[in-house]
Amino acid sequence: MIFNKTKIGGAWIIELEPRVDERGFFMRTYDKDIFAEHGLPTDWAQENQAFSKAKGTIRGLHFLYPPKTETKLIQMAEGEAFWVFLDVRKSSPTFGKWDSIILSAEKNHMLLLPRGIANGICTLRDNCRVLYHMDNEYDDSAKGEFKWDDPELGIPWPIKNPTNISTRDRNAGSFKEFLIKSGGGLEI
Repeated sequence: MIFNKTKIGGAWIIELEPRVDERGFFMRTYDKDIFAEHGLPTDWAQENQAFSKAKGTIRGLHFLYPPKTETKLIQMAEGEAFWVFLDVRKSSPTFGKWDSIILSAEKNHMLLLPRGIANGICTLRDNCRVLYHMDNEYDDSAKGEFKWDDPELGIPWPIKNPTNISTRDRNAGSFKEFLIKSGGGLEI
């Protein structure tokens, strides 16, 4: 595994190294000792999957309020997606900044997001399946969101008109509204 820092403090792009032969490949997607060497979680509370049928589906920008925030280890099992992650940790030097990556099943990359990061996805193909490991149990009452296409954030999404978007995401408030509601960001 090769760990690459992103523009957001504590977020990593992890390149996996498949060992290929005539049968196919084998690759390690988690190693407790290597994660510990990088100061990353080694105890995962949940593993979940999400499936999006249609290209152009938007999910996010989502996060959880403390104390239910969670570190996420994200991998595309099928398909390809544009992934955005935004720092909402009030005391972080990268607060309010975002970064993005295209994750795909073929590229053998994973994305690790620390607690206090909002994230969103835009599927670039039909039939996208995402695997998530989380270091905290999900609590629906702690969920938060803001507009995926908030012009103040200036995120260059690959689509302008989603094929599929939930009512929650369609009705989300702006980043500025989140700042007012949260008192200027999350205390992690």
